[in-house]
Amino acid sequence: MNLNLTRPLVFFDLETTGINIVTDRIVEIALLKIMPNGSEHKHTYRVNPEMSIPKQASEIHGIYDADVAGSPKFSEIANEIVQHLTGCDIAGYNSNKFDIPLLAEEFNRAGVDFNWTKAKCVDVQVLFMKKEARTLSAAYQFYCNKDLAGAHSADADTMATYEVLKAQLDRYPDVENSVKFLSEFTAQNNNADFAGRIIFNDNKQEIFNFGKYKGQIVSDVFRKDPNYYNWMMQGEFHSNTKQVITAIKLREIGK
Repeated sequence: MNLNLTRPLVFFDLETTGINIVTDRIVEIALLKIMPNGSEHKHTYRVNPEMSIPKQASEIHGIYDADVAGSPKFSEIANEIVQHLTGCDIAGYNSNKFDIPLLAEEFNRAGVDFNWTKAKCVDVQVLFMKKEARTLSAAYQFYCNKDLAGAHSADADTMATYEVLKAQLDRYPDVENSVKFLSEFTAQNNNADFAGRIIFNDNKQEIFNFGKYKGQIVSDVFRKDPNYYNWMMQGEFHSNTKQVITAIKLREIGK
């Protein structure tokens, strides 16, 4: 089934130095832009992470220090990546929890602004787990009846994710072929920030999703324990989380 798009949808995948969304860096990024008319535009970049790639990570994705030594730094291609994403919705595999937060952190580190709130985000892994609960390689075999050659390369994983989503739409008639539906269906915990540290409750109020104040309204906590905001701002939290709590604090000051 072809995707029913009203604007471009960019599938993307990252290969990185590790799984810490705050401190790890991108070594490869692949983007596959699907236009509403069905045409495809593909871009893959190797990236110098400005740090040594741990052996464990290299053994997974096959990218070693020597492979990216002559590649551009992320800051040198960040504006080009933004151009590919601007005006588009975004899709990936486990992207809501990992790829999008890590890419947002890289944009922030490079001093490049991208307004994520204008993009609907579709996480194909969430749809798969809600229906079948498997890995990407298993999803590719299950839905497309193909073995995933080159698994853990950004290029192969991006194309596989695109094919899996189309096959999922063919298989599940109750899954609506629209990015709006897919974005809502694959959202997790109604996150207020990328990392899921802050979520919305049923009344659309931001609440903590971790720590000693889990389940409590963020603005209430900041009023009774102002130091908690300072602790978070100084801690190893994702830059987007810090932006969200700062916006909440400023909103409360302005009342």
